[in-house]
Amino acid sequence: MAEAAIPQTAAQEKSSSFGLLVRQVWTIAAKDLRSEMRTKEALNASVAFSVVILVLFSFAFDPSSEQLQEFSGGLLWLVFSFAGALVLNRSFARETQNDCLDALVAAPLPAATLFLGKALANFAMLMSIEVISVPVFGLFYDVRWLGMFWSMLLVVVLGTWALTVIGTFFSALTVNLRMRELMLPTLVYPLMIPALMSAMTLTTDLLNGTPIAGDNVIWVKVLVGFDVIFTLLSLMMIDVVLVG
Repeated sequence: MAEAAIPQTAAQEKSSSFGLLVRQVWTIAAKDLRSEMRTKEALNASVAFSVVILVLFSFAFDPSSEQLQEFSGGLLWLVFSFAGALVLNRSFARETQNDCLDALVAAPLPAATLFLGKALANFAMLMSIEVISVPVFGLFYDVRWLGMFWSMLLVVVLGTWALTVIGTFFSALTVNLRMRELMLPTLVYPLMIPALMSAMTLTTDLLNGTPIAGDNVIWVKVLVGFDVIFTLLSLMMIDVVLVG
């Protein structure tokens, strides 16, 4: 009887630890989202930037031209990546006031939990920006994307998580630098090249009516591999970045 109870107790402890981890991650994410909703500084700036860039480029290119069809996905992800930098830059920067970051690091929770919570909050904010940007893009550039909605959603989710993981990690790395607004994009964009190339290629194909099949599948695998590898690396290295 005692031997049979041991596995059950271990399973309960694992379940309790996992539940605690989920609650801690959600607490950090909810805190960041509430903080942003109070001011809306990063969201308003990012949405305004995205819309302005899309409107300006709509005057520069003919929506019916073949040239636009060839780089439509690149234009869309260019807007996503630059607008996302405005959100990601404030991820850890908002914690510098009143030594809030030191308090979070000293709190009885793993650094990986803090990273995941902030990454989820950033991911939610980036997705909200993209939900606004994609319809605006379709309106100004006469692009029909609803026919490939689920495929587009898959590419956007995978590409946005790649940007979120890299951006959140380097936001923690550059939080104490004076030139962090300049250093964050400088560090993030070179590492994002494989993910951005994959997302741009897939998005361009989908906007032109080409489904994800055959040769396109390799780009999905690149995105998935990029997300998994850099998520694991960030979780392993964030403790060194925050604590030293």
